[in-house]
Amino acid sequence: MRMRVRPLDLTLRQIEYLVAIADTGGFGAAAAATGVSQPALSAQVARVEELLGVVVFERSRPVRATREGAQILA
Repeated sequence: MRMRVRPLDLTLRQIEYLVAIADTGGFGAAAAATGVSQPALSAQVARVEELLGVVVFERSRPVRATREGAQILA
């Protein structure tokens, strides 16, 4: 997969949110773990997905990375 995102388009904080979601299995738990509100975290994940042009997480319970999302998280 080739992404057309410049490295500085993504912030370390946004990457931290992605990792927290993967680690906790949910947006609410990830928000609590990173000290932000769930809507703020969700908005940042949506922004990352927009920048990358892929859906990173399936919004299920527990939240799971998509195939593309797993590659990004790796």
